[in-house]
Order: sequence, then C-alpha cells, then structure tokens
Amino acid sequence: MQRKAYVTGIAALLAALLAGCTSGSSGGEDTSDKNADTGTSTVAAQPGKYRTLPEACSAVSHDTLDSLLPGIAQITDAEQREKAYAGEATLTYDTDRKVGCHWKIESTDATDRLSVDFERVVSYDNAVSDDSEAQTIYTQLEAAADIPESAPPSATESESPSGSPSGSASGSPSASASASASASVSASTAGSGDPSSSDSASASASSSTTPSGLQPRTLSDLGDEAYLDDQLSGSGSTAEQRTVTVVFRTSNVVVTIVYEEQPMATGTVPDSKEMQDRAQNLAAQLAEALNG
Repeated sequence: MQRKAYVTGIAALLAALLAGCTSGSSGGEDTSDKNADTGTSTVAAQPGKYRTLPEACSAVSHDTLDSLLPGIAQITDAEQREKAYAGEATLTYDTDRKVGCHWKIESTDATDRLSVDFERVVSYDNAVSDDSEAQTIYTQLEAAADIPESAPPSATESESPSGSPSGSASGSPSASASASASASVSASTAGSGDPSSSDSASASASSSTTPSGLQPRTLSDLGDEAYLDDQLSGSGSTAEQRTVTVVFRTSNVVVTIVYEEQPMATGTVPDSKEMQDRAQNLAAQLAEALNG
C-alpha cells in the first residue's frame, strides 16, 4: 500500500510540472505575438523616394545658364567660359544628404548670381516618414520667408499688420522705403515743371514695386509644394538688387534656387517678371530631372 501511494504521488507531481511548462510556453507565445505587433507598428513609416542626390553643378544646362547669366556669352576666352559654366560646388561633407552649386557672372549691364541647393531629408524617427520630415522642413522655410497663405491683396486695400503697404515689393522695409522715396521724388519733380524729370521719377516709382500677381506666393504646379519669394533692396546712390527665391519639395528632397541681379547703372531696377520666369523655368527643369 505504501509503494502504491508513492507511485501515485510521483505521477501527480509530473502532471503538475507538465501543466506548468505548457502554461509557460503559451504565455511566451502571447508575448512574442505582442512584440511582433509592436514591431510592425514602429516600422510603418516609409522611407523617402530618393536615396541619392544629383550632382548640383551639372544639374543646370548651359542653355539655362545662358538665360539666367547673360554675362557668360560675353566671355571671349573659351577656357574661362567653360570655367564659368562649371560653377563652384558648395562645401559639403555628405553628398548623399546635401549638395549645392553657385555661379557669379559679371556683364556690361549687371552682375548676376545663381545658387542651387538640394537637401535629401532622412527621418531618424521610425514613426515619422522621410516625406513628413521633409514637409516639416519645407513648412519652416516657407514660414521664415513670410509667404502669404493666399494671393496678396492689391495696393488699394488696407495696410498689412506690419504697417507697410501690402502692394509693396515684398513687404520688406527696404523695398517699402525705396518705393516711398521714388514716389517722393516723383511728386517734387512734378511740381518743378520739368516734364522729363517727372516722367523719369514716375517710371522709377512704378518699377520699384513688384507688379500685381508677382508678389511672394505659393506655387501650385511645382513638386509636392512650392513657394516663390521676390525681394528688392538698395536705393538712392546704389543700384537696386532683386533677389528671386524658389523653394520646392518633391518627396523627401527640398530644392532651393536663389537668383540675384544687380544692374551696373544706378536707378535701374531688374525686371521682376523676367527674373521670376527664369527661376521658375529652372525649378521646373530640376523637378522633372528628379522625377525622371
């Protein structure tokens, strides 16, 4: 009877141990499933479309450079002209993340500058995609440029919150001051009885402001999102310099184009529409090349 009780006790102990192992194994499988689910959610953010960047100095064709930098055609020495076309690469330590190139050309009429920069954005947060991170960077650039959310009001409407007329070149103090100074000259010369002086001053006042429809604004037909900025600086004894900036984002790449022109002759104002058209044409070419 004692031997039978002893065997029965061992059997019960083995059964309990087997039940515990089975329970632990089941619990381990549940934990593994939970971890797998968690892992799936953390890698949901997709990588960006672009893994590399183009060579910036080769991204702009010679024909386009001829259009934006007319002084290149005036360079008679073939070697110097090729050097001008080549541009100067921006110093960078990671060409997979950021590249750029800039050109500066002087002609008999003006000094023109052009810079093109590409930035490939990579998110280090598994919950944030590369595209979303690039969108955040683009939004910050647009906000810093103070680009209106909608079409800017006409010059006849009320002043902007900053106190400067909303129809000025870009809302910048220098541009507003330039326009006011030109307008004052126009009024004083008109009173002097000299028709030629009056006509000249009036033309200067009208050309110092950015025409309606060409003010800083967002662009709907370039990349995933884009904006254009137009700034006019300098007045009086110095020639006025116009700077047109186009920034656009396509997937996880942000492209910035800065186009500047400063005439040699004092009182000459660079044409806003002409410069904007050239900058936008270049932006469209770069966007097409990226998507190609």
